[in-house]
Amino acid sequence: MKNREHVYYLAIEGDNLKHFKRFASKVVPEVAHAQEDWESYFHFLKDKIVIIDEFPNLIKEDPKIVSTFQRIVDIELKNTKTKLVLLGSSISMMSDKVLSYKSPLFGRRTASMKLKPLKFFHLRDFFPNLSWEEIVEIYGFTDGIPYYLEKVKLPFWKWLEEEFKKPDTFLKDELDFLMKYEFSDVTMYKKILEAIAFGKNTLKEIRDYIKVKHSDLTPYLSNLIETEFVVRKVPVTEGVRSKKGRYYISDNFVAFWFRYVNPNLSAIEEGIFDIDEIRKDYSNYLGSVFEKVAKQFLIELNKRKMLPFRFSKIGPWWHKQEEIDLVALNEREKKALFVEVKWSALREKDVDKLLRSLERKAEKVGLDDFMKFYGIVARRVEGKDDLIWDLRDFSKLGLST
Repeated sequence: MKNREHVYYLAIEGDNLKHFKRFASKVVPEVAHAQEDWESYFHFLKDKIVIIDEFPNLIKEDPKIVSTFQRIVDIELKNTKTKLVLLGSSISMMSDKVLSYKSPLFGRRTASMKLKPLKFFHLRDFFPNLSWEEIVEIYGFTDGIPYYLEKVKLPFWKWLEEEFKKPDTFLKDELDFLMKYEFSDVTMYKKILEAIAFGKNTLKEIRDYIKVKHSDLTPYLSNLIETEFVVRKVPVTEGVRSKKGRYYISDNFVAFWFRYVNPNLSAIEEGIFDIDEIRKDYSNYLGSVFEKVAKQFLIELNKRKMLPFRFSKIGPWWHKQEEIDLVALNEREKKALFVEVKWSALREKDVDKLLRSLERKAEKVGLDDFMKFYGIVARRVEGKDDLIWDLRDFSKLGLST
């Protein structure tokens, strides 16, 4: 947008024609005299960059708006240098109403981009003076979502305590706000997310927790996956259609909310919630968070050729009661790295015990003809050796500790 006139408009839930006109006329005064319709506005916005954020709000206000924008693109903006950028945080609405082949705008886009959360190591840019341990704690709350990262103030635990005490804290309603963007009735979806947040990861476990039939559950899970609230994982050695699939909450903020906010809404509402209820359990919660961090760490090491081999696949493995946190594979070279992840401080004897257990479990993975390597990623390790990493090793990525 540098050196180009542009209009940025954040759509709201109503009266957008009037509000857009006011914003656009600040950039192009002629818009102020246009008829109050979108075609007339864009007639005066030719060769400009026009950015409409939260476009789904326009669709909610007027379901025919997408057809209107089709006419604008085909007629008003034809043979012009106008750049029209449509943004939206509702994955389902942007996919169905804007990007799908059924959309009137189908075939008219020049590019599309789905923004992903920032990676763990990007949090260093937000908190350059914190230790890696403190950054992991924050990541457990914010994930890589810039909106939440910008809300956090330091010291983190003091800010969080104060946020829980606010009568108007965003924490109370944030999940409902997010879900209503995607679903008309959030009740069943919230029950499923609650089940997953408390460790019910298989179809049977989720079904038993919320007491519904298998067939009734499947469409809800499909919608949660499509809107990226939930991710389905399979053992790294299995195909995507494996019947061993498990379901996990995709981002840390949603997991945090269902673990700590949802069960305590009454206490939060009354202003009597004690932050120590979270602090006492937070290390347990960070176990799964740190697995995500460890996976990203290994991927970064892999990019830098700092492992015994270059892997092309990485993920968890499980079979019945046996689990390995991460298995990295190079199937062409037949090499495998098995890794246990622990959000704890390990002594040498703990490391030895973990490695022996890891070797035993690795024999059950079915990679008999693979060269095997074994590693550990932990919060802190006493007497480290090759392929044994802790938070201090994050500096190997060229970042300050």
